[in-house]
Amino acid sequence: MSSVKRLLLGRPLATHEEQAQRLPKRIGLAVFASDAISSTAYATEEILLILVPVAGLAALHMLLPISAVVVVVLTIVVVSYRQTIYAYPNGGGAYIVARENLGEMPALVAGASLLVDYTLTVAVSISAGVAAVVSAYPELEGSRVEIAVGVVVFMALANLRGARESGALFAGPTYLYVLALGLLVGVGLWRSFTGDLDPLPVDQQRLDDLTGGAATTGLVGMAGALVLARAFSSGAVALTGTEAITNGIQAFRAPESRNAARTLIAMAVILGGFFFGISLLADRIRPTVSESETLLSIMGGAVFGRGTALYLFVQFTTMAILFLAANTAFADFPRLSSIIASDGYLPRQLAHRGDRLVYSNGVVVLALSAALLLAVFGGSTTALIPLYAVGVFTGFTVSQLGMVRHHATERESGWRAGQVVNGVGATATAIVLITVVVSKFTTGAWIPAIVIPAIVVVFRGIHRHYAYVGSRLQIPEGWRPTADRRHTVIVLVGGIHRGTLEAVSYAKALRPDDVYAVHVAASDEDAQRVRARWDEWDLGFELTTVVDPYRGLYRPLIEFINEVDDRCGADRLTIVVPEFTTHHWWEGLLHNQSAWLLKARLARRPHTVTISVPLVLGGTQHDDALLQRTHPARDSHQAEGSVDQPTASK
Repeated sequence: MSSVKRLLLGRPLATHEEQAQRLPKRIGLAVFASDAISSTAYATEEILLILVPVAGLAALHMLLPISAVVVVVLTIVVVSYRQTIYAYPNGGGAYIVARENLGEMPALVAGASLLVDYTLTVAVSISAGVAAVVSAYPELEGSRVEIAVGVVVFMALANLRGARESGALFAGPTYLYVLALGLLVGVGLWRSFTGDLDPLPVDQQRLDDLTGGAATTGLVGMAGALVLARAFSSGAVALTGTEAITNGIQAFRAPESRNAARTLIAMAVILGGFFFGISLLADRIRPTVSESETLLSIMGGAVFGRGTALYLFVQFTTMAILFLAANTAFADFPRLSSIIASDGYLPRQLAHRGDRLVYSNGVVVLALSAALLLAVFGGSTTALIPLYAVGVFTGFTVSQLGMVRHHATERESGWRAGQVVNGVGATATAIVLITVVVSKFTTGAWIPAIVIPAIVVVFRGIHRHYAYVGSRLQIPEGWRPTADRRHTVIVLVGGIHRGTLEAVSYAKALRPDDVYAVHVAASDEDAQRVRARWDEWDLGFELTTVVDPYRGLYRPLIEFINEVDDRCGADRLTIVVPEFTTHHWWEGLLHNQSAWLLKARLARRPHTVTISVPLVLGGTQHDDALLQRTHPARDSHQAEGSVDQPTASK
């Protein structure tokens, strides 16, 4: 197992190698900005998929105004987060900002929102990547979920190898996508404005599929306003991932804050420019959107010609960036969950760094959660999108409110201007959040609206547990441990064999006040046989046999232990359990695990210590020589009860 792990993940990294795992800006952009950049592949399409069924192709006239508003909100958010990077250089993003400035509850809401957002990032990005593949190869339609889950597993393994290795692996496809999108937008707009590319003819079949064959009503009245709000909410997913850099500042090389801030600006320029460029190209060539083919595929076919090398280049790089967008979540989810776990609101295992200096437990949890989402929603991007923006804009809003409070408290140079920027940002993102929840509540936004508060409740429950454990472990002033006044030992006997003899020898070495041995038998004959063998060895104290006609083990043993405890009134009760360990791991599957199960049952019993005395089967010559020295005259006796009986010795 260890060899397989080394093959898949590589050699363990020492703590002092952490600095060598830091990322330069060019790789940091690929790791932390791939999610935001990848949204250019579907954000414009999601706007049109909301507008066209209601207004037909006339909806294209609203595309540029909606896209412009999204870009304005993006600019506000990026300027605000740039301040966060310098104010909180240790990372943590919205959670840390809220914790330091707004208190426990806002911080937990921000943390829960971001964790939900990152999980949805993986699911949405990979489902969109699969959609790009299916657009080029429709025969794969029936394998959407299987392909998507396979990609999740691959991404998890890549990230378990370490941040630097996964970043170097995924940097190339990210920059190839930027090149492909630059060619598509640049060549497309050039051909359109020079008159070489006319608007596409209406695909009536696709239009009928979207409208259900009904006449379009147009965007008028309250119904039209609601549709526009939903369309804007769908386009706002372009902002997802913009907060990722603020959560992972410490992943960058020194100076961390400056490198992270520059990477954030580069990401914003690429994201905003390409998002608006795609919307402008769609406005010029007027494609008929479809749920069966991506917008980039339609426009790529129009600009380059379907099946050409450049068309396939766009499709495959789109597929790659959408798959790799999940890498942003794999980079940030484990980091954020480790911070929350360190504060005692998530299981402490999530704060542990693995062999490759990554928070490997967080990677595994994220992969399992995303795979479950993909399976439940059938790998459909459109079905997952309504769930997406709630967590994103909740985190945005809480973070900006926290920065407003930060400026008022710290009053650093230029704090008033910073307050204005963050105040505008909080207002803008709060409006978007309300719009998303209201306009998409019935289509899926209700799910994160319920899940996020539920996660906060779980956070608080975990924290109460850790607080309780801490209070119970605290040493009162002046307290000193006292020696046990009376010590009783009970040896569990499954049969008379080497393991039993070692356990008896160990029990005597404890020098208890009272020592007992007990054997649970299924019949009187079995009890007599074991007692006779016990007497042959003359071990110095009697064996108690308990016959259970129902062939049970745990209930009779626990009843005997309780009886002895009541009789002796011991301050400390030690249960000695002989057990053997097989030489090969697979051999253990051939034996029951009654000793392990018994110890689990006794773990909650007060003032009781359970000790295993192991015997390694197929051990070394040293083990055999030790046995000869310990029991020199009894080597001829044949062990019994060591394989066939379902006893405590197993």
